[in-house]
Amino acid sequence: MSLLVKAQREGQTIARVTPESAAWRYVGFAAYRMEPDELVYVHDAKRESCIVVLSGAVDVETADTKWSSLGSRDSVFEDAAPFAVYLPPGVRATVRAVRRAEVGVASAPATGVHPARLIEPSQMKRSTRGKGLNTRYVCDILPQTELAESLLVVEVRTPGGHASSYPPHKHDTDNVPQESSLEETYYHRLNPPQGFAFQRVYTDSRDIDESMAVEDHDIVMVPRGYHPVVVPYGYDSYYLNVMAGKQRTWHFRNDPAHEWIIERDSRS
Repeated sequence: MSLLVKAQREGQTIARVTPESAAWRYVGFAAYRMEPDELVYVHDAKRESCIVVLSGAVDVETADTKWSSLGSRDSVFEDAAPFAVYLPPGVRATVRAVRRAEVGVASAPATGVHPARLIEPSQMKRSTRGKGLNTRYVCDILPQTELAESLLVVEVRTPGGHASSYPPHKHDTDNVPQESSLEETYYHRLNPPQGFAFQRVYTDSRDIDESMAVEDHDIVMVPRGYHPVVVPYGYDSYYLNVMAGKQRTWHFRNDPAHEWIIERDSRS
């Protein structure tokens, strides 16, 4: 089975990954394109969800609360954080597009410990990671410091000609605090949209070793292994990461063959 999930170019559902389709246990993700007044329904009896307003504006309504005109940007490539809504399992939500919008819905197993809530852009930590042609711009939407049972959600913008998720790192072993085991999806966007990026997923033993040309709106599944991304010159990259696993904590290990890059940068 390929780790690349190609986007649908027409229709409301752009791309979707479920635990069943991925043959894993935790992460679910779907992306939707919405015209004004179109609806998306979000509900799972046994899974928590995080609705991310990638672009445009939407209303999100549950039986108890309505959040109106959620949207902070017209494109994921703007220098701004998104709005998001956290939903515990069992809560039904209706997402209605106020204007043309794109939304991502992440999900993972949960028992219902935390209530539904709005996550505003001002609550999200934004940072710059890496140096030189390894520089990228990170926004923590639902990090381990914020309330959830399983989900970790983050977005990353990478300039053209740069590498991201690099040096290659992995998080597929239960050995906290050295490393945690987390499944992960990458939802890719490219600007201009006719562009492409490259992502490789590989393990130390090379029992997984897949290199993919990723186009706008495609998803890459990372069940385990290292997973760097490289963006050609002239095209900027965005990706939305969803992670979940046995423990809700992110500890990773760099590929030892490429650890020298970190050591060199720390000396410069």
